[in-house]
Amino acid sequence: MNPVTALREIGFLLERSRADTYRVRAYRGAADVIAQLSDEERRDHQEQRNWAKVRGVGPKTATVITEAMDGRVPEYLQKLREEKQPLVEGGLNMRAAIKGDLHCHSSWSDGGSPLEEMMITAQALGHDYCAITDHSPRLQVARGLSAERLRQQMAVVADLNEIMAPFRCLRGIEVDILEDGSLDQDDGLLAELDVVVSSVHSKLRSDSETMTHRMVGGIANPRTNILGHCTGRLIEGERGTRPQSVFDAEVVFEACRTFNVAVEINSRPERRDPPTRLLQMAIEMGCVFSIDTDAHAPGQLEFQIYGCQRAEELGLDPSQVINTWPAEELLAWCAKV
Repeated sequence: MNPVTALREIGFLLERSRADTYRVRAYRGAADVIAQLSDEERRDHQEQRNWAKVRGVGPKTATVITEAMDGRVPEYLQKLREEKQPLVEGGLNMRAAIKGDLHCHSSWSDGGSPLEEMMITAQALGHDYCAITDHSPRLQVARGLSAERLRQQMAVVADLNEIMAPFRCLRGIEVDILEDGSLDQDDGLLAELDVVVSSVHSKLRSDSETMTHRMVGGIANPRTNILGHCTGRLIEGERGTRPQSVFDAEVVFEACRTFNVAVEINSRPERRDPPTRLLQMAIEMGCVFSIDTDAHAPGQLEFQIYGCQRAEELGLDPSQVINTWPAEELLAWCAKV
């Protein structure tokens, strides 16, 4: 078995089970190290059984590499495969209708893996398309993309699409809705993208009137396609908890309906955003939705089932979910033509 493949699959399964980040990084880091070695260097290390002396390889990852190089499925990988269980009961009908993911991040911003690996994983999960939506410049803590870096990423996406066809990597961004309701990226550049997710990431404790005006400003911008994680809440996880933002939900969802903007059902377990009461309201108001993972690593691309389960429980029709649509229909809708 290829040791790089084995290490990355372990990383994927650990991410999927929401293991501690440091454990995931150990296996993904070792995979990156081994990927850089020549066949001759790999043979030498295997013959000498000295993998643990390679910088970036620890005792546990060394064992995995040794077993893989011996032509066996590593014991730890086999154990994780056998322990793999469905993440949640339900949501299968909605998940079967989903054709892609419209919100994920890569190492271009605050994601943990290369863009190429995110797209290869999305394709392996059965998606027809997946949007790369790294952050915009103001979110410096997340290494948000300047206009220049975003253009560089768009060129990489174009190359990927030639290689991965018919699968499509969609050019996207998660752009900050600034305090005045404007979007944190050049308007002309946003117009070149396939998908724009607009989200609030700062001053989340603003009063209801201030937050409502801010959100409606972002929604009304013709470049916005999806309103990301609308309340910004965190209900669990490594980053701790955070209460939901306050805003006039009826006004915000009516703006989404009026301006043809999808309400994101964010599938991250620590977000579950919108909360059920608001999600039910948006459904009753006739909004359309995008069920996304907001994945920051390949294993998190399976989190979509969490959002699918919530949507299915509330009776949301798959036809109201934009990422159940074929790529051409989706892109035409996003272009607002």
